Amino acid sequence: MTIVPPTPIPFPSPDEVVSFQRQELGLILSVYGRMVAAGEWRDYGIAAMKDVAVFSIFRRTAEVPIYRIEKRPKLRARQGIYAVLGEGGQVLRRGHELDIVLRVFERKMIRPID
Repeated sequence: MTIVPPTPIPFPSPDEVVSFQRQELGLILSVYGRMVAAGEWRDYGIAAMKDVAVFSIFRRTAEVPIYRIEKRPKLRARQGIYAVLGEGGQVLRRGHELDIVLRVFERKMIRPID
């Protein structure tokens, strides 16, 4: 009987993975915290892949994300490195500066007082 060792899983090196930096996460979590306090959002998820980093925002844990904040360095010279996508995948805002792109959520925080 021959024992076959398990096949190692090829993990990409840290240089190949796109991820959010500390300052970027600070901006994103600031907006996220305000929306959680307002009762709009409840959960989030972060994914770091080879060509994109994604911060997904959920209304409820078991649902699909209502918003995705993406960082794609390959689009730096074209449309912009950051994008906010809606639930259906439509691009709500795209740009080179994260704080400007996140302003799309400011209009959602303004509510009329009854």
